[in-house]
Amino acid sequence: MNLQKYLITDPKFYGTTTKDFKANLEKILSKNEINFICFRDKTSQNYKELIKVFIEVCSAKNIENIFINSYINEAIKYNVGVHLTSTQFDKINTCKEQNLQVIVSCHNQEDINKAKNDGADFITYSPIFESPGKKDLKGIENLKQIVQLNKDIKIFALGGIVTNEHIKQIQTTNCFGFASIRYFIN
Repeated sequence: MNLQKYLITDPKFYGTTTKDFKANLEKILSKNEINFICFRDKTSQNYKELIKVFIEVCSAKNIENIFINSYINEAIKYNVGVHLTSTQFDKINTCKEQNLQVIVSCHNQEDINKAKNDGADFITYSPIFESPGKKDLKGIENLKQIVQLNKDIKIFALGGIVTNEHIKQIQTTNCFGFASIRYFIN
């Protein structure tokens, strides 16, 4: 199976005005073939306007797996998936009751067990490689073990994935896919 590609947006690279965001998102999507996409912006005051543009662009590009990071009400409003943070495990059931697909950010086996028990559809496991502001790197060997132990949930490797060499290493783990902000920009 091909590694699934999960693009995550960031205001640092996509901009915070609707015009810049739309132009940058369209440009990046025209250069990359992706399977999953997530709107992630924890700082912009106009995030609702940006999400509207995000949904419009993704729909126009026929992207099937659309997610919004942490803003559950917006995911419900647009009937798209939600990517919950590692502090939102208590929201998985609420999201599943709304028939939303759920991805949860996990950093250890305890997180993964919790996500699986609560019915998450996917998880991200991070950080795999060195990434700005992230500590406790997992590395490829740890990722292989996690994938082996958790064949009952789809796992995206996340964190510091910026080169094709990183992708080749992730392919050796039988991971479902990889998620990245910077890989798709480079």
